[in-house]
Order: sequence, then structure tokens, then C-alpha cells
Amino acid sequence: MSQPSPEAYEQGRGMDAHNAVMRDIRAERSETYDPTEPTRVWIDEDNTPDGVVNSLTIILNTGGCRWARAGGCTMCGYVAESVEGGSVSHEDLTTQIEACLDHERENADEPAELIKIYTSGSFLDEREVPAETRRAIAETFADRERIVVESLPDFVDREKVGDFAEHGIATDVAVGLETATDRVRRDCVNKYFDFADFEDACAEAAAADDAFEADVGVKAYLLLKPPFLAEPEAAADMVDSIRRCAAVEGCHTVSMNPTNVQRYTMVDELFFEGGYRPPWLWTVAHVLEETADADAIVVSDPVGHGSDRGAHNCGECDDRVQTAIKDFDKRQDPSVFEQVSCACEDTWEVVMAEETSYNMPLAR
Repeated sequence: MSQPSPEAYEQGRGMDAHNAVMRDIRAERSETYDPTEPTRVWIDEDNTPDGVVNSLTIILNTGGCRWARAGGCTMCGYVAESVEGGSVSHEDLTTQIEACLDHERENADEPAELIKIYTSGSFLDEREVPAETRRAIAETFADRERIVVESLPDFVDREKVGDFAEHGIATDVAVGLETATDRVRRDCVNKYFDFADFEDACAEAAAADDAFEADVGVKAYLLLKPPFLAEPEAAADMVDSIRRCAAVEGCHTVSMNPTNVQRYTMVDELFFEGGYRPPWLWTVAHVLEETADADAIVVSDPVGHGSDRGAHNCGECDDRVQTAIKDFDKRQDPSVFEQVSCACEDTWEVVMAEETSYNMPLAR
């Protein structure tokens, strides 16, 4: 890709222009949400450094990501699900946790070994989740084996992570890095931090790992095919990003998230005008095969697979390829992809060889 001039980041252009567009798009939101109800909760299985375990995933309803309120990431619509007013009280957040525990009791045979807690922004941002609430949640889940909390790198420090690790629960911080390439993160995703900040967050996690008996590490979340990249560019960037993350001390897992088209986002605007296609499931499989030897657990869970707004192929093979991806997540064995094939793979190969423009997808 060509390199932009320094003037591209002046006022009214670059990131400032992205934010202005995103604020206008998000202003279209009309829904409201109950601060006493979690956004979502479900039970699943996850691959961890301790093996495949049962998991309880919680998405807390908070006041939303502070970066999203400035404009935010081009593909992220989660802030549209946040509570108006910018904050949720400790009491209401505690009520949400109780609702999630009720869900687990009703739908699981036994408590999950792994707890994953997300918000529409950063769990470790005390404007979203107060320190009092964070410590109460740590005590609530102190008897579990492992917990994952999501945060931007700015808010990751050994003391906050220590609130969980001091109870002896293995603690992972999930960081939405999106890509190891700083220019792609700025210009395509509209995220403000650099790869060096991710490395600093990993160092804070490593310091907490040294300070407590419980294991502490980082799970990097990467974004496959942000807007303004053609399919082959996106695949190449993802392979490089996974390898760079796996090489950082303290980062033990990399989760590749194919972009799905969410409402109230710039990606949604591009998609509506025919200027964006979510990644192919063949691309997901390709990246997993290419990075199977990386020194980290590499997983992917395509949201909305098989739909026009999610990672998809031709429609005939989508479920089979998704099953192979889920199998890879658990076994880390790239041979699972040898078990699936479809005529549309030939079309995907042409796309990978010939597509050069982000806003003119060669195939739907």
C-alpha cells in the first residue's frame, strides 16, 4: 500500500474525519437498554492453555466505550447496545452478574471452569466498571479456574489484574489489537494506539504473572478484513499479525475475528453501498492453516457465519467449513480443512489472485 503524507492526520482529516463520520452514524441509534439486564450471556466451550473447558460468557451492559463516544472503530456497533448516560451503577452491574449466574444454574449441569466477561468497551476502564464492581466480580468467581476480561491496552496494569490473580484464578486480559500493523489499525479500524502499547500491556500482565501464583496472560483479538483492504491484503496482514502477536512474551492466545457487518458503523454504510464484502470462510481456513505452527493458541469464531453480513462462502458449504473451523479451535490440527471442499473454492482462489480494490469486491 502507498504511504500517506503527514498532512493526512491533520485536523479534519484522517482519524478526526473518521470520528466525525462515526458520530453521525451512531446518532441514528434510537434503542434504549435496561441497566439491570446483561447484554448477552451464553454457555460454550473454549480452548485455553489448560485445554478445552466449559465457559460462561457474559457481556455486561455498561455506559459504553469512551473511544466510541468520540467516534470509535469503523466496524464496532457494540456501543449502540450500551446504556444511555455514560455510566451504570455498581448495584445495577451486580444485578446483571446475578442474572448471568441464574442463567448458568438453569442451563448448565455444573459451574463453568472458564468465565469470560466483556463490555461494549473496556472492563478495566473504571469509568465503565468501577473498581468496587471489579473487586466484587473477582470475589464472586474466585472459585473458578480461569477468567478472561477485555480491555484496551491503556487500562491494563498489574494492580487491576491482581484483583483476580490474588484469588488464585488464572487471569487473561483480552486486548482488541485488531492488527499488528499500526497503519491498518489507524486508517482502516480507526484505533488510536500502537503495537508498542499492546506490548506494554503484555508486559504488565507478565509482571502480574510474576507477582502472583495464578497464571496471568494476554489473549490478542485480531480483526480479519477491516474496511479498505482487499481480500488478499487482509489475509496477508492477518498471517503477519498472528505471528507477531505470538512472538510477544505473555501473549498465549490469538483470536481471529472475521469482520461482521454491525449496525451504526462505517462498515455498514460501505456494505449498503456495495463497497464491502465480509471475508470468505475459505480465508479464515487459509489463515488458520498458515499459522498453525505459531507459538500460541490460534482460534476463530466467525460471528454470523453463512449470512451476507458475516464471513461466508457460497451458502452451500458454509456450515461445513464453520464446523471445520470449530474443530480446529479445539484440536489445533490444520488437517481438518482437508475434509471440506466446494466448487466455490475456485472462485475464492481467483479473488485471492486478482482482487486489488477494497470497494469493488470481485464476488459476493
